[in-house]
Amino acid sequence: MSKNLLLISTSTTHGTGYLEHAEEEVKSLMEGKKSILFIPYARPGGISHSDYTAKAREAFAQWGVSVTGVHEYENAVQAVQEAESVFIGGGNTFVLLRNLYANKLVEPLRERINKGMPYMGTSAGTNVAGRTIGTTNDMPIVHVKTFDALQLVPFNINPHFLDPDPSSTHMGETRDTRIAEFHHHNRQPVIGLREGSMLRINGDTVRLLGPHSARVFLQSKKPMEFKPSDDINFLLDAY
Repeated sequence: MSKNLLLISTSTTHGTGYLEHAEEEVKSLMEGKKSILFIPYARPGGISHSDYTAKAREAFAQWGVSVTGVHEYENAVQAVQEAESVFIGGGNTFVLLRNLYANKLVEPLRERINKGMPYMGTSAGTNVAGRTIGTTNDMPIVHVKTFDALQLVPFNINPHFLDPDPSSTHMGETRDTRIAEFHHHNRQPVIGLREGSMLRINGDTVRLLGPHSARVFLQSKKPMEFKPSDDINFLLDAY
């Protein structure tokens, strides 16, 4: 079997409800599936695991998909091994990755997803699908033993990518600058996903979906813009 991934920049865009902007893509990912395991470890705003799961449950119910939280099981590893599909929500990427390792879920997730189990991530859940979390925008509010992530794709992702505002008087670093700094120490490509955008990976193909182009950063090269209709499959052959 081949990988079946939906990696979304954000769970909510301006003027839409939770996951509403990605409804058609979620339905496509979940075709033939009736349940999904939700991993709420990223806890945006410190929300409880139960409340975060309830939010996901409400969204998926309208599509006929039942949601259970991984925290509701006595054995988290077994929950992943028996899941029909998995969704990791957004929040703080450092908190998320620390909890994935603490609950020994990194290898079981990687194994199941690489064998074809549908995987969906938003924000932090998208960031951990890459090689490392080195391009997250989040504060390192907890210590993680490694930046190595699920490595479902051979590149890094920067969700919530923002373009420089030419009218701004702010003198701080832009996302482009931060990613350039990343490439002084790391080789893998980085995809800047703007809000409303997502990546759909089926086997050996990757497609950009949504209304916006994405910015691709390669080490020692100028950033490149790719539209949803462009071929970006070369990213799956990255080192």
